[in-house]
Amino acid sequence: MSIVTMGVTVLDCPDPLRLARFYAEVLGWKVLDREEPDWVDVAGPDGRVLAFQESPGYQPPQWPSLEHAQQLHLDFDVPTARMDEAEELVLGLGATLAQGDDGGRRNFRVYLDPVGHPFCLCAKD
Repeated sequence: MSIVTMGVTVLDCPDPLRLARFYAEVLGWKVLDREEPDWVDVAGPDGRVLAFQESPGYQPPQWPSLEHAQQLHLDFDVPTARMDEAEELVLGLGATLAQGDDGGRRNFRVYLDPVGHPFCLCAKD
């Protein structure tokens, strides 16, 4: 057994509180009280945490691009029958659609969060 365990996933961004609120709404999680001005945690079930760190001079990735690579992206599972509802939610919160599911030929859709990080809604049943 390893002495190292997975901690928190952290996204760099220009405004941590704004992006934390976006993901908290998408996931139905809670924005935690801020202890540091440049760091915000969003807590979910089973102790899962997604964090946001202020990055002065932040430059968003460009998807798809090798010159300005995404470096990481988040996949969120959604029941297949509720994909359109989930899309409406994320678009209403400020995401933009980067790539659709090609008329249902793919089981995922790619979006950009309000500061340009790519994430996917993945159809799962």
